[in-house]
Amino acid sequence: MANRPAVLMQLVASAYAVAEKAGTIVQKVLQSGELGIVEKSGANDLQTLADRLVQKSICASLSKSFPKVTIIGEEELPAEAVEEDLIENGQSSLILQKSCPDQYASLKEEEVKRNRKQNMVIFHLSQLVVWVDPLDGTKEYTEAARVLYSPVYIQKPEQPYRAPNRLLDHVTVLIGIAYGGTAIAGVINQPFYNYQMGAGASLGRTLWGVLGLGAFGFQLQEVPDGKRIITTTRSHSNKLVIDAVQAMEPHDVIRVGGAGNKIIQLVEGKASAYVFASPGCKKWDTCAPEAILHAVGGKLTDMHGNAYTYDANVKHMNSAGVLAALRNHEYYLSRVPQAVLQALPSN
Repeated sequence: MANRPAVLMQLVASAYAVAEKAGTIVQKVLQSGELGIVEKSGANDLQTLADRLVQKSICASLSKSFPKVTIIGEEELPAEAVEEDLIENGQSSLILQKSCPDQYASLKEEEVKRNRKQNMVIFHLSQLVVWVDPLDGTKEYTEAARVLYSPVYIQKPEQPYRAPNRLLDHVTVLIGIAYGGTAIAGVINQPFYNYQMGAGASLGRTLWGVLGLGAFGFQLQEVPDGKRIITTTRSHSNKLVIDAVQAMEPHDVIRVGGAGNKIIQLVEGKASAYVFASPGCKKWDTCAPEAILHAVGGKLTDMHGNAYTYDANVKHMNSAGVLAALRNHEYYLSRVPQAVLQALPSN
C-alpha cells in the first residue's frame, strides 16, 4: 500500500484546488458586473461579493477536510450555512506526488501529548494555522470594474483598454500556511493572469511553495545586476513610505496594489525589493507571499528586519511595515532611515 501523503502536503494540495475555484469565482463576479461593494473602514478598505464568496468557499472547504486546523480569514462574516457549490473537495495530484520536506513530514492535524504524572493523554489543536485573504487588491478590482462597465467603454468595446487590465493584474487570492508561528507554505492564485492574450487564452494561474521544497507555477527570475527597482503601495502612501523608498536610491519605482502581486514581481524579476514603511498590511496579506518568497531564497521582514509570526493568537496588523527582497535584503535593510525606524513600532 502506498504511503499516505503528509498532512502538510494534503493541506497544500487542498489549498491549491480551492484557490483555483476561488479564482473562477473572482472572474465570474467581475463578469456579472454586480460587485456588491461595501466600505469597511473607508473608501480604501472595501469588500465585494467576491471577497465574501471566496472566503466562504476557502474556509468551508478547508474546514471540512481539516476540521482541527485553525483558519483565519480577513472578512468578518456571519456564521451561516455555506452553499454546496462553494465547497471544493479536490486536491492537486501534482502536489500530492511531491515529497514533504523532512522537517514537516510528521506534522499532525491534532497533536497528542501524554501527561505521565497523571497518566493522561491530552489532545491539542495543531499549531498549523491557515491565513486567508480572499481578494488581495480589492480596490484595484473595483476600480477596474468601474471602468469596464462605464458607458464610454461599453459603447466602444473595439478600442483596446489598458488601464483596467493593468489593475486586474494586481488582484490575487492568498492562502498561507504557518506552523509554530512561521510561514511554511503558501498558495497564490492570480485570477486575471494572461488577460492580454485574448479570448482564446487560458485565464489565471496558481503559484505555490513550501519551505524546503521550492516554489512552483512561475519562472524564477532576478532583476539585472546593478538595478534597484522598488515596488511599493499604489493607494496607501505617506511621508514615511516615500522617505523609505527614496532612501533605497532606486533606478525605478513601481506603485501597484496587493501584497501578493508585489511578491510576484520580486520572484519574476520585475522588482528588486518591496518597501512599505507603514502599518496597513495584515497577516493574511503576507503569510502566503512570505512562504513562497522564502521558498526560493528571498526574505520578508518588518522594516526593522524582524520576522513576523503567524500563530493563531498573534495580532493581525503588521504594525512595523514590510521589507522584502529576493536577494540582498541586508542592503535594503541598511538603507532604512532612522527616522522611519523611530516612527514604526518594533515587533
